[in-house]
Amino acid sequence: MPENTPPESDPFADLYGRLPDPRTGSRAADAPPSRRAAREARRAENDTTAAGDAAPQSSPARASESPTGSPQPTAAEAAPRSAAAAADTARATAAGHAAGTSRTGAAGAPAGTSRTGAAGATAGRGAVATSDAPAGPRRGVAVDAGTQPAREPATVGAGSAAVATEPAPGTVASGSLEQLFTGQTTTHEIGHTAPQPTRRRRRVGPWIALAVVVLLVGGIAGGGFALWNTYGERVQAFFGGGEPLDYEAGQATGETRVTIVSGDTGESVSPKMFEAGVTKASNSLYKYMVDNNVAFTFQPGVYKLQQQMTSEAVLLALRQPENRLNYSVQLREGLTLAQSLDLIAEQLAIPRADLDAAVADPSQYGVPASTLEGWIFPATYDFDEGVTPQQVIDTMVKRTMQSLDTAGVPEGDRERILIIASIIEREARSSEDFYKVSRVIENRLQPTNQETFGKLEMDSTVQYGAGEMGSGSVSTSEEARNSDNPWNTYMYPGLPIGPIANAGDLAIDAAMKPADGPWLYFVTVNLDTGETVFTSTLSEHEKAVAQWQAWCADNPNSGC
Repeated sequence: MPENTPPESDPFADLYGRLPDPRTGSRAADAPPSRRAAREARRAENDTTAAGDAAPQSSPARASESPTGSPQPTAAEAAPRSAAAAADTARATAAGHAAGTSRTGAAGAPAGTSRTGAAGATAGRGAVATSDAPAGPRRGVAVDAGTQPAREPATVGAGSAAVATEPAPGTVASGSLEQLFTGQTTTHEIGHTAPQPTRRRRRVGPWIALAVVVLLVGGIAGGGFALWNTYGERVQAFFGGGEPLDYEAGQATGETRVTIVSGDTGESVSPKMFEAGVTKASNSLYKYMVDNNVAFTFQPGVYKLQQQMTSEAVLLALRQPENRLNYSVQLREGLTLAQSLDLIAEQLAIPRADLDAAVADPSQYGVPASTLEGWIFPATYDFDEGVTPQQVIDTMVKRTMQSLDTAGVPEGDRERILIIASIIEREARSSEDFYKVSRVIENRLQPTNQETFGKLEMDSTVQYGAGEMGSGSVSTSEEARNSDNPWNTYMYPGLPIGPIANAGDLAIDAAMKPADGPWLYFVTVNLDTGETVFTSTLSEHEKAVAQWQAWCADNPNSGC
């Protein structure tokens, strides 16, 4: 079988030749010359033979004389000498490989050993012993970490011996066999000096690290700031820190009125105090009573208090009879006539039957309507001792006419404006919404839109007609929508027959000055915040209704 000769420049053939024999444990130094060494010896011998055959024939005189006048050997004399030199070269090559010298100049080789391991002696005129690789540093594998790779021998002229070059001081192989087989280096990197980081890279590295640290610190600080803004007050409240819920003693100033009705407790009175500017927070009074285990019975009536009071001072003022105004009445917006009469009777200690008689004939107060519904203005009233029921009602009706005149309502249009204003008062949630709700009512009352929609369809009017104003729900029941009464705007077109509640100054002004817009629908999608969505198409309205239904599902018992 013919021998499979490896390629001439196979780095791995020579590399594997230097590895220990797993069968005998001997290293390359104990093994016979490798095939590469034998191959190079044969090539050197062939080159010598060819040189002998190709030597030109010359006369003894010319052959014995060099251009410089020194005698030169003839071809016959040079052939044996060339053959001897080739043999010496082959033997040196084999010896170099036997001693562990690699193609790339491994450690342990004699100084000056070339790539073929030959001494590099000259062989006749013009013959030079050179390496078959270019001059310069070559890649080598260092068996020992302290071994320096050998350099290529320099080219030697005729008649001179090959000179072995020493490795450059400080040059260290960049890898080892162990690093090669563990993947830490490659055959291309063996023998190279490890690259040093450039000065620019050494300068940029610390700045990059500093930038990363700054970004991390900034991100942590920013995130902590955002979390504190969001949850700081809750954390402080949990640990008892943060801003106190009460004003400091000695800050009380001014004067205000607060109405307490039957059944009020600390939990229901506390928000009233905050809205009147008496306490610092809506839960100030209630929290003070709970923390200090204060039991207090609130008596109905209108109380004269100061603003910016401490909770302790508020309870003390409520106990003092002089702060209770026995002849004062405070009515809020959105109350019906019946609800208003109940508060008047309670706060002024007037029998309810006397008040019913006082409102039986609206004409005696100049009201062109069958009832005084919507004509009892919501405000705070102070009366003298001995005031009669008729005087009380007359004062409140005149206050309504004053508001209508201020808004510029014509005398013949007062009832219509009060009807619209009462619907706005019951439907709208914010001052801006008052004017938008007014626009929806006006748009729906337009003849073209009435042909499309047919009816006003306001839940507040349906609830009033069915007696569900105090049900605590903003939506109407199926029974209320089917109730046959002149306030059922789901059943009858246009406005209801009369107002459904008392309206304040803002609602009356909104009824006279509706906002500009194409809205035909609105729905309050969050009863806690009062967020209301106004739309101009049915599909948009249905999406808003679905949003409201989802909120109601997430917030049961919230007045839906």
